[in-house]
Amino acid sequence: MSAIAHTWFMAERHLRALMRQPWWIVISLVQPVTYLLLYGQVFSRVVELPGFNATNYTTFVTPGIVIMMALFGGGWNGMVIIMEIDQGVMDRFLVSPVSRVAIIAGRLMQMALIVAFQSLILLGLGFLTGARYAGGVVGLIVLLVCGVLIAVPFGALSNAMALMIRRTESVIGASNFILLPMTFLSPVFMEPALMPGWIRTVSRFNPVAWSVEAARSALSPAPDWRLIANRMGLLVLLSIASAWLAARAFRAYQRSA
Repeated sequence: MSAIAHTWFMAERHLRALMRQPWWIVISLVQPVTYLLLYGQVFSRVVELPGFNATNYTTFVTPGIVIMMALFGGGWNGMVIIMEIDQGVMDRFLVSPVSRVAIIAGRLMQMALIVAFQSLILLGLGFLTGARYAGGVVGLIVLLVCGVLIAVPFGALSNAMALMIRRTESVIGASNFILLPMTFLSPVFMEPALMPGWIRTVSRFNPVAWSVEAARSALSPAPDWRLIANRMGLLVLLSIASAWLAARAFRAYQRSA
């Protein structure tokens, strides 16, 4: 029970720190908002292609942009870990009575709350620019959960890399090397039926594709709940595996500190 209480305490601490620089939330939305506005206009007529199962590209791409935003939010989460190590904050945590699990879990909880908040902003902007969500409130909730389920495992992996590498440049390079290909090897921007065959094959094993497929199906007029449950189940398993790796990395850091 103390681990849960400590996790919430650490999440509150990180949220209070964020409140001192609220413009960070806006700045971190610049890229996904740009994608949403520009891609929604530039590719608006792509829905006219045979096999594109959508009538409005903004409606189609908005869930993908939300998932992409959550992915990058998680993938960059380890940057603050490196800053805390360099400033000695992490060492002070280690000599405090706070649960060791909460040190990482609290950061992931704070990130999940931010992802949910930013997702609501993007969904509102998408609605204003023409997106419609036939899945209603339930579909929107599923989308938010999918965003969190893609942010958490990559946030955990980012933290693990930060704890092991401890170099900002190296973690940035590794994150970009992983996140950008995963984004474009998924149906974030394009209908799967129109993607090259090898990309469709790769996307079957791509967690970003799992999240996008589940979210897009939940927001459709006829959700495929079997597919949604399958994809979200895979994301939960990935989150568990990533949390385990982050815990191993944290124990390795403790031994070296």
